[in-house]
Amino acid sequence: MADEQNAGAPAGTAAQDQNSSGPQVVLQKIYLKDLSFESPKVPEIFASNIAPQTQLNLRYSNRDLGQDNFEVSLTITIEAKHEEATLFLVELTQAGAFLIRGYNDEQRASIIGSFCPNTLYPFAREAIADLIQKGGFPQLLLQPINFDALYTQAQQERADPSLSMTNPPTGDGETH
Repeated sequence: MADEQNAGAPAGTAAQDQNSSGPQVVLQKIYLKDLSFESPKVPEIFASNIAPQTQLNLRYSNRDLGQDNFEVSLTITIEAKHEEATLFLVELTQAGAFLIRGYNDEQRASIIGSFCPNTLYPFAREAIADLIQKGGFPQLLLQPINFDALYTQAQQERADPSLSMTNPPTGDGETH
């Protein structure tokens, strides 16, 4: 009978999820929080045939919104340079509101540090690729990132600072 009542409702609706008594992670909203594109050398750069060197930096942060809701923000900065000249600089903050209920603090931290950035990254990657292409440059294909491994590595480094890599994560989570 309950199946018949919910037959028309999509799986995972907010009302259905809130009635569930088990642990939950519900994506409430995904949004672009900040976006910046700078290209100080255009249009002159288009007349040359150079291969830019790119550097990618990732950071994530989170904010407790109350009632088991959290905002998680993934900030990606990409700088393309030729020698010392900046060809373009992109900074994007992709964010999402997540309901995370029924987990202990350690589990919640893991969800915020790996699952949430994994969820946000494809949206950020698409926006960055489109933005760079609209800036007149060839589309930049960002490779998948294993946020689970990055989170685990950051946790190990916090527990034992001697394991720190050359560019250690800072803040809630950052990698270079």
